[in-house]
Amino acid sequence: MAPQTAARAIDTGLIDAETIADYQRDGAVCIRGAFKGWVDTIADGIERNMQNRSATASDIANGRGSFFDDYCNWERIPEFVEVVRKSPAAELAAAVMQSRTAQFFHDHVLVKEPGTQKPTPWHQDIPYYFVDGQQTVSFWIPIDPVKEATLRLIAGSHKWDKMILPVRWLDDSNFYAGEGDYLPVPDPDKDPSMKVLEWEMEPGDAILFDFRTAHGARGNLTAARRRALSLRWVGDDAHYVERPGRTSPPYHGHGMRPGQKLREDWFPVVFPG
Repeated sequence: MAPQTAARAIDTGLIDAETIADYQRDGAVCIRGAFKGWVDTIADGIERNMQNRSATASDIANGRGSFFDDYCNWERIPEFVEVVRKSPAAELAAAVMQSRTAQFFHDHVLVKEPGTQKPTPWHQDIPYYFVDGQQTVSFWIPIDPVKEATLRLIAGSHKWDKMILPVRWLDDSNFYAGEGDYLPVPDPDKDPSMKVLEWEMEPGDAILFDFRTAHGARGNLTAARRRALSLRWVGDDAHYVERPGRTSPPYHGHGMRPGQKLREDWFPVVFPG
């Protein structure tokens, strides 16, 4: 816990105490206008990324529309460097995580073109990652208005005892063996015991959610693009873990061992700056 970090963010009007409490309880909140001054910068960065794709870029729409995703490009995309280093993201991350620090993990660009039927499957981020800890947060920042294609999250799922079985987005096949160690992929629309959080959003709004919070999204059947940038952060208690197979993003040659903090030359501590 780092109440002084949260108090500073509250005092400056960056966030309020109720929002922090909601985040801790539900595992997700929406902060209106948090990046309203950064929309053009993010849009330029997404366009640069799409024109200069990395080896990990993919289109997972199966030929119906286009669902572009790419990640871990921020250091070569100057607009993303600006957002990571100079926007309110790092301080907001520390505040909601109740952490002294905010360490940047990775960026992720997600673009669903008009007519894309492919939904984002229900999943948690944490089982794909080689990091664990209670202090984590992902930002989902759309730069287009979103209604039906907005992010959807299951309230309280960050407190579930077991993780959801990770699947490959392209074909929904299992990412790891040993599915008995995981919860099956949920369908909250058929389970009234699960509360789904979703918000209609304007450019520059942001959803903040715990890496363990189950989330997904519908396809984009509208006539407009849905572009979003995700920024992922970890806090004081985050540490390296080994998973049953390869992790995503596919970082290699890092030399970290279980229990160690993430190396700061790869994953910089941005707050405090």
